[in-house]
Amino acid sequence: MADNLRSRAQLRRAVLSSYLGSVIEYYDFLLYATASAVVFTKVFFSSLDPVVGTIASLGTFTTGYLARPLGGIIFGHFGDLLGRKRMLVITMTMMGLASTLIGVLPTYAQIGVWAPILLIVLRVLQGIAVGGEWGGAVLMSAEHATTRRGLWASFTNAGAPSGMVVSTLMLTLMGAVTTDAQFLSWGWRVPFLLSVVLLAIGLFVRLKVDETPVFAATRRPSRAPLLEVLRRHPKNLLLAIGVGFGAFVAQGTLTTYILSYAVHAGFPRQTVLNAITVSSVGAVLGIVGYSALSDRVGRRPVVIAGALATGVVGFLLFPLIDTGSAALLTLAVVLGQSVAHPAMYGPLAALCTELFGTRTRYTGASLGYQIAGLGAGIAPVVFAALAGVGTGLISAVIAACCLVTVGCVLALGESSRVDLAEPRAVAEEARR
Repeated sequence: MADNLRSRAQLRRAVLSSYLGSVIEYYDFLLYATASAVVFTKVFFSSLDPVVGTIASLGTFTTGYLARPLGGIIFGHFGDLLGRKRMLVITMTMMGLASTLIGVLPTYAQIGVWAPILLIVLRVLQGIAVGGEWGGAVLMSAEHATTRRGLWASFTNAGAPSGMVVSTLMLTLMGAVTTDAQFLSWGWRVPFLLSVVLLAIGLFVRLKVDETPVFAATRRPSRAPLLEVLRRHPKNLLLAIGVGFGAFVAQGTLTTYILSYAVHAGFPRQTVLNAITVSSVGAVLGIVGYSALSDRVGRRPVVIAGALATGVVGFLLFPLIDTGSAALLTLAVVLGQSVAHPAMYGPLAALCTELFGTRTRYTGASLGYQIAGLGAGIAPVVFAALAGVGTGLISAVIAACCLVTVGCVLALGESSRVDLAEPRAVAEEARR
């Protein structure tokens, strides 16, 4: 009885720690995304043509996504070798410090070309931190859970839109209490500087969580988890990438590119931020709800339905925004981020962990998820370059990526009922 109570208490702590850690990581990571769309063009790329400056600013945003697989490899290796908890303390500290330093970074007008260079360096550190954070946070919840693994693991993914809400609200608050000149001068820095406060709170909670019982029971951890994944489970890795790619392309569109697109279409910045905030709140509920549903009916039907719905929304998104109506703008973003996208994104947390055995789970899940995550970093830049061609092509690209997700999910076995403590490759057992 005492062991059961302790196990439940640790599960609650693990889920809370994973959720708060994800909120903090994505607050910092997505704060940069928002700032890159509305601030950095003028602060760090002021010498460039506005259109070129926008593409360059979004390009620095993309570097964070390019660094995420590296973070997955580094922290996945040591997470599979030494344990999940230690790595999570390091990743959270890295993210908090990198974001705080962005808050004190000199502008292009002050130090010239060194400003964007240092910005890119700090963005890379952010990407490495997020790349290591996600896998460990999901495993802390999933490997502590004995039932409803999809539900408990989903709180890590729910941290992404939660972080978006907090970061957007902070930028909105600073925009409301400052003039445009003050906001560009120092107002945008305040949310980044607050990262150090969030870091302290997150570390306090995280240090109280025990190592996962599944990892603690491992007698022979892999000495080279990356090589083991590449040699023994390349198909699982490729399918994990394919399943997540469409979700991330849609995510990058709905949270980053839409902000830039709508502002250039004539909407006030605050109107667009309000729409994204509302849709992000809905996304939190959608992610948790769809993930809980996937525990009952399976991961595959939920993710497939979400991918198909997101592909359809991709064709509705830009026509609704082009009407110039704030209400239809909000409806478009809510349909995408709150209704359709969470169904394909939420269950990914549990699904990716279920594709690999304990010896390589941190590395395999992180690498598959983070390589797929490149879609969110590349999509805004590619779509900004395609803007002159027309939005129809952009919608077609989104739909095609969603179909890739559908195809990869169909190739997978249903994994929602497997035991994570099983030492063999989990997905291989699911397909038997």
